[in-house]
Amino acid sequence: MSEAIDQGHVHYTVDSHGIATIEFGHPMSNSLPGKILNKLAETITDLGNNPTVNVIVLTSSGDKAFCAGASFDELISINDLETGKKFFSGVANVINACRKAPKFIIGRVHGTAVGGGVGMASAVDYCLASKDADVKLSELAVGIGPFVVGPAVERKIGLSAMSELAINATEWRSADWAKRKGLYTETFETVEDMDAEIGRLALRLSKSNPEAMALLKGVFWQGTDHWDELLVERAGMSGTLVLSEFTVNAINSFKKK
Repeated sequence: MSEAIDQGHVHYTVDSHGIATIEFGHPMSNSLPGKILNKLAETITDLGNNPTVNVIVLTSSGDKAFCAGASFDELISINDLETGKKFFSGVANVINACRKAPKFIIGRVHGTAVGGGVGMASAVDYCLASKDADVKLSELAVGIGPFVVGPAVERKIGLSAMSELAINATEWRSADWAKRKGLYTETFETVEDMDAEIGRLALRLSKSNPEAMALLKGVFWQGTDHWDELLVERAGMSGTLVLSEFTVNAINSFKKK
C-alpha cells in the first residue's frame, strides 16, 4: 500500500517562448496520492510566480486515463480526522493554486477524468480534450461526496450539471456531454489534433500582454476569494466521512473490482 502512495511524479519544462508544461503521473491510472497533490500545487504556484513563464499547460502522462481521482490506497489508510482533512486539502490546494496563479492555465485532457481529475479540468482556465475524455464524479459511490471539487465544477458547468454528475455517481458522461456543459472548450478526434491546437493557443498566449492576461484571469475568477477557507472546510467534510464504516467498506469493495 505504501509503495503505491509513494509512487508517481510531477515534472515540468519551460520552453523558449515561456510556455511551461506540467505533467503529473502515477502508474495506477494517474491517481492522486497526497505526494502528487502537494507537488502539483507547489509547482503551479511556483510557475505562476515565475516571470519567465507566460502560460501554463497542465497534462498527465501516458495515453489512457487523464486522472483516476483520489488514491484508494491512501484513502483506505486514513484513520483519523486530521489525516483525512490533510489529504483532501491536497485537492483543495491544487484547485486554489490554479485559481490564484496569475497566468492562464490550459488543460490537456487526453483520457477519462474521475473525481479530482474533473476538479482539475474545471480549475484550469481553458480546457481541451480528446473524444475519449469521459467524466465521472464517483465520490458518492464510495460513501463520500465531491465536496472539495464541487465549487470548481459548479463554477464551470453550473449547479444542475454538477448535481447530475454528483448524484448519478456510477455513470460516465461523454466528452461531448462535457463540452456541451462547458467543461471542455473543444474536443478532438485524435490526441495529435488536440496537441496541435494546444501548441497554437499556447504560442499565441505567450506573445500576449502578461499584465492584461493576469487582470483578465482575475475577472474570470471574481467572487472566489473565499475559496481558501471554503475548500478546507469541504476537505473536513470528506475527511470525516472517510472514517465511517460505510465508506471504508465501500472503498474496499471498489478496490476488489
